[in-house]
Amino acid sequence: MGAGNRMAGGLGRRAGRGGGRIGRGRIQVRSRAPQRALLAALLPASLGLAACERSRPEYEPPDRAAQIEQAAADYSPAIFDSITWPADSVRAFDGNVVYATYCRNCHGQLGEGGTEYAVGRGLEVPSIVEEGWAYDAEPDSVRRLVFVGHVEGMPTWGVAGITPREIDAVTHYLLEVLRPEMIGG
Repeated sequence: MGAGNRMAGGLGRRAGRGGGRIGRGRIQVRSRAPQRALLAALLPASLGLAACERSRPEYEPPDRAAQIEQAAADYSPAIFDSITWPADSVRAFDGNVVYATYCRNCHGQLGEGGTEYAVGRGLEVPSIVEEGWAYDAEPDSVRRLVFVGHVEGMPTWGVAGITPREIDAVTHYLLEVLRPEMIGG
């Protein structure tokens, strides 16, 4: 081996053109023919896929009113009938987790509403802790609101993936923890 081909240990890349390698005394030359054949086969296929991409129809989600209408049709208070909790503290804890995950961005840390997040999206989110909140009379009215949402911006959480158990937990959290006047506290 010449001095130009030596690296530590006596093996290394071959100097100059050709792309071969020196290893254990033999020169190994790699052919680029398989790579070129693969490229030649894939190029027409990728151009065909690009043409298909352009011809796909655009997806138009249903308008907000249609989403609410569908969620309202899917809602039934009976979906909450079989839910049991080992203790109210577990229900409140789980409700806090659901609230923090799904509700806090718009309704605020303590339910005060009007957060920067909501305002930045053009949503008028009311306080859910002020006296006279429209949904404070019955747990079922809160469950229904969370499940169905409303046109002004409340998501249809029951359709969007919050389970009935999570809706029950967050309803308990709203009425019993964030709104303590409901239990006389």
